[in-house]
Amino acid sequence: MKDADTKAPMAQTTPIQWLTVDEGHEGQRLDNYLLAMLRGVPKTRIYRMIRKGEVRVDGRRVKAEQRVAAGERVRVPPLASVPQTALRPGPARGGPKLDDRHIRILFEDEHLLVVDKSEGLAVHGGSGISAGLIERLRATRPPGQFLELAHRLDRDTSGLLVIAKRRSALLALHRMFAAGEVKKRYLAIVKGHWGRPRPVLVQFPLLRYLTPAGERRVRVDVQGQPSATRFRRLQALDFGGTPGLPPHGALLECELLTGRTHQIRVHLAHGGHPILGDEKYGDFTLNKVLDDMGANRMFLHAFHLEMKHPKKEEMLVLDAPMPAAFEALLARFGVTADGVRSE
Repeated sequence: MKDADTKAPMAQTTPIQWLTVDEGHEGQRLDNYLLAMLRGVPKTRIYRMIRKGEVRVDGRRVKAEQRVAAGERVRVPPLASVPQTALRPGPARGGPKLDDRHIRILFEDEHLLVVDKSEGLAVHGGSGISAGLIERLRATRPPGQFLELAHRLDRDTSGLLVIAKRRSALLALHRMFAAGEVKKRYLAIVKGHWGRPRPVLVQFPLLRYLTPAGERRVRVDVQGQPSATRFRRLQALDFGGTPGLPPHGALLECELLTGRTHQIRVHLAHGGHPILGDEKYGDFTLNKVLDDMGANRMFLHAFHLEMKHPKKEEMLVLDAPMPAAFEALLARFGVTADGVRSE
C-alpha cells in the first residue's frame, strides 16, 4: 500500500533570465546563441519558446533566424531545471578524455586558438561519434563561450586546426580560407619511388560521391571541382626488402592550393602513391603489414600554417612537431627527423 504522504516530486523552474550578448556571439542566429548559452535545455524547448514569443530581444519578439548584436539583452522565460550533471563543465562523453595526448594548444588569444590535433580524433561529433574535438573543447570552457571550427581535418589526419572564439573572427577566417590566403602544408609518407626531385603541381579535378553503403568518397573526375596540390620530396625511403613492403617510399611535403575534401589523399592515390595507412584510398594489403608492424595510423600530418591574423595586423606562422609515429617509422628505415631535408 502506498504511503499517503508520498507525493510526486514537483518540477522546479528557473526564474526569468536576462542574457547580454557579448562580442564573441555578435551576428549569431538567435537559435544557435540560445543553444550555446542554455546547455542541457532540449532543442525542441528552445524553438518552442522562440515561436511562442517567450524569448524577447531588447523587448521585441523575434524569429529563430534573427541575428543578435553585441549589447542586446535577451529575455529567457522560466525553464524546467536542468540536472547539474548536464550543465557542469567537463570532458564530454563518447571518447577519450581530452588531454595533452589528443590536443595541444599552440596559440590562443581573444579571437582564435590553434591546436595540434592527434590522429583518430574527429573534429566534431556525428556519424556514430557522440563528441568530437570541438564538443570536448567546449566542455572545458565556460558555458556559452563561442567556439567554432574555421576549417576541417579528417579524423585520421593529425596536426594544426584553427578554431574561432568570436563570430567576427570566424567570418574573417572563412573568407581567408576560401580566398586561399591561408597557407597549409602537410607531411605524408607514401608508397612507391617518387622520382621527381623538384616540386610537382598536381591539378586533378575532384568529385564527391556516395558509395552504395552511403559512405562519402572522392574520386578524380572531369566533372569534378578544380583542385591543386603542390608536392615536394623531402626524403626518398628505401624499405630494404622488408617482407610485405614495396622496395621504396617517400616522405613528401604537400601544400594545399585548394581545399577540397580528401584532396591530398586522392591526388596521391590517383598518381600511384597512396598514403601509408589510408583506409579509404590506400593499399589495403600494405596497410595490414604496417598494422602488424605497429604502424597503425594514416601518415598524414598538417604541420605548417601561415596566415595573417584575422583581426590584427600581424602574421601567424605556426608549426606542429612531427608525430612520434612518423619518427618511429622513418627511424626504422634509417632516417631521423633531424636528418630530413628537401632533396
